[in-house]
Amino acid sequence: MSSKGKRALVIGASRGVGRAVALALVADGARVCAVARSRENLDQLAKEAAGELLALAGDASDREFLAKAFTDADPDIVVSTLGVSPKLGTIEEQDWDSFSAAWNTDVKHAFHLSQLALSRPLRPGSIVVTFSSGAAIGGSPLSGGYAGAKRMQWFLAGYAAAVSKQKGLNIRFLALLPKQLLVGTDIGGAAGKAYAAAAGLSTETFFSRWEKPLDANGVKDAVLQIIAGAATDVTAIGVGGKGLEPL
Repeated sequence: MSSKGKRALVIGASRGVGRAVALALVADGARVCAVARSRENLDQLAKEAAGELLALAGDASDREFLAKAFTDADPDIVVSTLGVSPKLGTIEEQDWDSFSAAWNTDVKHAFHLSQLALSRPLRPGSIVVTFSSGAAIGGSPLSGGYAGAKRMQWFLAGYAAAVSKQKGLNIRFLALLPKQLLVGTDIGGAAGKAYAAAAGLSTETFFSRWEKPLDANGVKDAVLQIIAGAATDVTAIGVGGKGLEPL
C-alpha cells in the first residue's frame, strides 16, 4: 500500500518512533491524525510536518477518546507506538500497580484499538500496526509485567486478523517487535542502563552486543516497509538493526 493520498492515524506520535512515522507519512503525502498525551509536543510536531497533520491530544487507552480519534482520522493506516515506561527493578522491588502498568495501558489500548478497527470497520485493504517488543520473546525480568503484556499485544494482532479473515473484512493486523533496545530513546536508554548494571557491564558494552544499533529511524523505516506491503503473510514480525527479521 502506498501512503500517498491515504488517511493515517498515528498513536504515540509526540516522540520517538511514533513521531518519526508521523513525519514520514506526512512527507509521503498522507493525511495524518497524530495522537499523544502532550499537547505541547504535538503542536511542535505540527509545526515541523511538511503536509497535512491534525494533532489530537488525549489518552488513547480510553475507549471513548480512541473512538473519537478513529472518527476524526477515518484511517486506512493505523500505527500505534503507545506504551508506558515500566518501572525498572526486580520482582521484589515492584508493587502490583507498577507490575501491571503495561497491562492496564498498553494491552487495554491494543484491545480497544483492535475492537474499534473491526467494529467500525476500517475500509478493505486497511492496515493496523501495533508495537509489541522483543521482551515478548525472551522476557524482561527488570520490567515487571511488561513482557507478558507485550506478548498479549502480539496475540491480539493474531486474534484480530482471524476475525478480519472470518468476516471477509480484508483488514491487515500486525504486531511489530523491536528485538533490540532502541538507542536515543528514553525507555531504551533507561532499560539499557539497568540491564547493564545488573550484568556488571558498562552501558556502552551492553549495547555493543548488537552488531548494528537500532534507533527510531530504523524502526520507522520498517513500519514504512510494512505499510508498503512487506510481511503480508504474518501477524507479527521483528525488527533489528539490520531491518525486518522473521520471528
